[in-house]
Amino acid sequence: MTSDNPGRNQAVEEKSAAPGDEAAMLRTALDGFVTEIKTFRADVMGNLKEQDERLTMLDRKFTTKTARPVLAQADAGEGLHLKAFDAYVRQGDDDGLRGLVLEGKGLNTAVNSEGGYLVDPQTSDRIHAVLDASASIRAIASVVQVEAGSFDVLVDHGDVGSGWENESSTLTETGSAAIDRISIKLHELSAMPKASQRLLEDSAFDVEGWLAERIAMKFARAEAAAFVSGSGTDQPRGFLDHTIVANGTEVWGELGYVATGAAGDFASTNPADAIVDLVYALDAGYRANATFVMNSKTAGAVRKMKDADG
Repeated sequence: MTSDNPGRNQAVEEKSAAPGDEAAMLRTALDGFVTEIKTFRADVMGNLKEQDERLTMLDRKFTTKTARPVLAQADAGEGLHLKAFDAYVRQGDDDGLRGLVLEGKGLNTAVNSEGGYLVDPQTSDRIHAVLDASASIRAIASVVQVEAGSFDVLVDHGDVGSGWENESSTLTETGSAAIDRISIKLHELSAMPKASQRLLEDSAFDVEGWLAERIAMKFARAEAAAFVSGSGTDQPRGFLDHTIVANGTEVWGELGYVATGAAGDFASTNPADAIVDLVYALDAGYRANATFVMNSKTAGAVRKMKDADG
């Protein structure tokens, strides 16, 4: 049986062709998407490769820098001074240092002087580092950099007066604190470490490290002794050099003490009570940041104190 309706047959053919066109369009879209993904991936991989190359270059620079000898200096001027100073220490040859001036932070780091020559900044830093680590008093003290011959400190001997007021009351003048000026004179500390000529002539001998260590060790011992018991004549005045009186009777400039209960020792019973009394003999304002300072014998006696439970 045949159909006599050609228009209907044409519509059926058109409808049957539509799904094929959609599939073709979908394939085209997918192909374009895949192409874009590949392009994006290529761009990302290219960027990652560039980043890897940059990181490799930075690692190489860092490795090269850290592998340099300790005596190396990034600054050419400091390198010249370091080389000249090494020759001066080893051989006494000051030709390289004579007239050499390096400017650093407004100060001359190498100048020809009558008494000798300044060490290079790196050696100076190493000396200060060892001092800070080994000198007990320096570790708990306030360390300042000065250029004058003395260092002035303002000390407040009392509190500023105050009082409670209300809206209708008349404000009255309160008492002022007494302020005193203390001038701390600066003193020069020197050291002259000795080394054999054979060591100095050995090119493998780290003369800079040896010099910094020996000077720092001598300075640390001298500073510790002076800060505790120095006389104040051509050296710092130690805190034990001040007048020592019983706690509660001291005036400004005197050092109070708490008796231990026995001469040269602690009391046989409840020896730790003296330590407790010492802690609370300080004003509350100083107690929080206070530090015990004692010699090794005293520290050993304190460590051996026991209670009823051992």
